[in-house]
Amino acid sequence: MDIMANYQRWLDSPRVSDEDKALLRSLNQDQINDAFFKNAEFGTGGMRGVLGPGTNRINVHTVGRVTVGFATYLAKRFPEKGREMGVVISHDNRFGSREFTLLAADIFNQMGFKAYIFDDLRSTPELSFAVRENGCCGGIMITASHNPKNYNGYKVYDEKGCQLIPSLAELMIQEIDALPDELSFEVPQAKIRGELVVLGKELDEKYYALVRKVQVHPELDKKGFKVVYSPQHGASYEGAMAVFQSLGYEIIPVKEQCVHDPNFGATLSPNPEVAKAWDLPLAYAEKYGADLVVMTDPDGDRCGLAYLGKDGLHHRLTGNESGALLIDYIISEKQKMGVLPKNSVMYDTIVTSSLGRQVAESYGVKVESFLTGFKFIGSRIGYYEDQGEGPEFVFGYEESYGCLAAPFVRDKDGIQAILLYTEMALFHARQGRDLGEAYEALQQRFGYHLALTKDIYFEGMEGNAKMKQLMDGLHASPCTQFLGVNVVSVEDYLSDKRVYADGRTEDIVGLPPSDVVKFFLEDGSTICVRPSGTEPKVKFYMEILGEEGDDLNEKADAYYADLCQQTGIKA
Repeated sequence: MDIMANYQRWLDSPRVSDEDKALLRSLNQDQINDAFFKNAEFGTGGMRGVLGPGTNRINVHTVGRVTVGFATYLAKRFPEKGREMGVVISHDNRFGSREFTLLAADIFNQMGFKAYIFDDLRSTPELSFAVRENGCCGGIMITASHNPKNYNGYKVYDEKGCQLIPSLAELMIQEIDALPDELSFEVPQAKIRGELVVLGKELDEKYYALVRKVQVHPELDKKGFKVVYSPQHGASYEGAMAVFQSLGYEIIPVKEQCVHDPNFGATLSPNPEVAKAWDLPLAYAEKYGADLVVMTDPDGDRCGLAYLGKDGLHHRLTGNESGALLIDYIISEKQKMGVLPKNSVMYDTIVTSSLGRQVAESYGVKVESFLTGFKFIGSRIGYYEDQGEGPEFVFGYEESYGCLAAPFVRDKDGIQAILLYTEMALFHARQGRDLGEAYEALQQRFGYHLALTKDIYFEGMEGNAKMKQLMDGLHASPCTQFLGVNVVSVEDYLSDKRVYADGRTEDIVGLPPSDVVKFFLEDGSTICVRPSGTEPKVKFYMEILGEEGDDLNEKADAYYADLCQQTGIKA
């Protein structure tokens, strides 16, 4: 892409506002390069990027072009009924989110599609539910999830409320690529304009009612059990509070973070995986003596938690730890009650800790693992649904605080998650255990697992090239040992091959190609490397196995340092 030619094209275009042109003229060369070195692309979480003018930015022009492409794709996929089925469009609290929602709805209306929007922001899981409930052919969620405040994004959904899997996304991308550039495309005009429908509180209540049904032990005594809750300024606040309060929980909202502020002014980070995101909620927990702290991210699909330990301090759990605990709670209790399906399945991803799999399998539950991206889990639920037979879904989760308990939603559901995590913590508390003690008991049963993720950012055009160089090197010449511990096999998901140390190879069946390399070490540890689909960074997923008393963190740090040294990157 000719960076300066595109930069000048934007400065010369009558479609670009004077305000955006002034902003473009204020950029230095590095900023110009970053804004124009590529087009904004679809990754594991849809199209996501920094707000502002430019081809590699989220703005009315890039959003408009993608919307025309998505509508064209849906018109071809549903040639007879698609326009009447329509789409649902929702958004979070970010800058531009409402504007992009109304823009997308107008484009769909111009192209003859019915478009459903909400009167205000709604969460990602409710968007997924709304697509299914209204019988639509697709959906759009305007969000950048847990990214910083200067980001926004665009997630697309199929008729089942599931994000488009790669084979379908590729068809949509072909329609986008066939359009003129973002400043030249035109919106096709239908003979009859589509209807705009504003969804009311009735749909909210249907969603909330189904969330309440995910409870396993609704009869638990909730008296005196205090829960601090933060929506991180995002879209889950009203829904989560409606559910919690209707069930009798004593909920203490972090009021400063319950304002739908696009500046995220009362939080140091909107990402539950980041420690500084917890500063204010944990201060609330200490002030009120809370037993549990739960947090959803801005679009409401992820959930983190921290529990009050016997030492009087609040301790955070990772997504791998909380997920394994919840799997054990849900499956064991359903089995005791005689309501666990005989042919049941749990879904996770290739970068999720093996502990959850071991727990599920110990109860006779089948486990299937997929690439990163909850769309693969949602799609698999739909696959068995279409087959009319096969294992029955009981749980699905990712290591990054995303899970789903009941499939009336086909994406991660943070409100389902915080309700079940709260119930689980209450269940253990009534038996005299905190969640740390429950997790220790789990590890004593299945072995000690340390699963953690490390990130290295590769900003801008130069960083993008370095990131590609790193991944190309790992595919071409993978590491054979780490600190003298041999690699027994390597899974290369770009070539879909599993290569053993003795030279044997096997095909990886059932997963689409992806830029991921996973190492299996002879001590049982694993290291997985993949570029993020939502931010300019590479993620390193490490799982270290050991015995009680082992310093697994020290071992993980040493392996990571050796990987960085072997690949020539700076940690």
